[in-house]
Amino acid sequence: MRIIRIVLFTLSATCLCVAQQTPVGELNNQSSAALNQLANLPIEKIGVDDLVGISVYDSQELTRTVRVNVEGDIRLPMLKLPIHAAGLYPDGLEKSITAALIAENILVDPIVAVTVVEYQSRPITVAGEVKTPLTFQATGTVTLLDAISRGGGLSDNAGSDVIVTRQDPGADGKAALVQRIPLKELLEGGDPALNLVLKGGEEIRIPEADRVFVLGNVKKAGAFYLTDGPESSVLKALALSEGLDTFSSSTAYIYRKEGAAGGRKEIPIRLHEIMKRKSPDVALMADDILYIPTKSGTKATLSVLEASAGIAAAMGSAAVYYGTR
Repeated sequence: MRIIRIVLFTLSATCLCVAQQTPVGELNNQSSAALNQLANLPIEKIGVDDLVGISVYDSQELTRTVRVNVEGDIRLPMLKLPIHAAGLYPDGLEKSITAALIAENILVDPIVAVTVVEYQSRPITVAGEVKTPLTFQATGTVTLLDAISRGGGLSDNAGSDVIVTRQDPGADGKAALVQRIPLKELLEGGDPALNLVLKGGEEIRIPEADRVFVLGNVKKAGAFYLTDGPESSVLKALALSEGLDTFSSSTAYIYRKEGAAGGRKEIPIRLHEIMKRKSPDVALMADDILYIPTKSGTKATLSVLEASAGIAAAMGSAAVYYGTR
């Protein structure tokens, strides 16, 4: 008779792993046949807010789905004490439930099966410059590239780094660990260690790329993203602004922020010599203003240029103002 019971229960436990999720309210207090519709998820440790399906052979009142509470416990009918579930694998929770049923004289020889219906304890958030920001649960093996892919890939304005924030597994578990990973190296796959394995609880953020402002005698003045990171330069910025307009000065100026006060220093560059490859290209940094005056020698003041840069940041294009200095 014992063998027949085990065979029947094995069939019931197998059904417990068939994939299809059903709302909690519809599953509570139902027989093991109802659990045939539960999700077939990878075996991971159970955590807070996870939904577990419990099947107790020949005990309809104990066969149900239960949500793990904030203390990491579950409660079952007729049991006076809660059962701790967080941190256990399903087979570990099976043993705990079996022991509790015997200890409280509910059943003499219970046969228990546990499966995870829904994970809610391992959220991964993907935000910033991806096409579809989202939050999903880490089930199975999830890597950093997997997470970015689930977000639809990078947007056109993605910066040069990806920032991964996760909880410090130290004593209190409340401190945050922040890791900045170069996006180009990650995508090229030269260093597999950069493609982190995610366990849940991480926030993946792709910052917006830095910008430079190209103002003055160009065909398309405006703010342009530095998607090339440190490889951005004067020639690339001119290409983005569709080249010089007529009567451009042979000398251009870079206005670069310096110091905490936010002042700018003026860096003259020999623009025509750079364009003729007689002088090396000049690298640009975030928030640089590249200004090309006219041949007349008149220049816009720095305050006017910064005002124009402010318009560029807000509207995506820049008006050009000229004045005497």
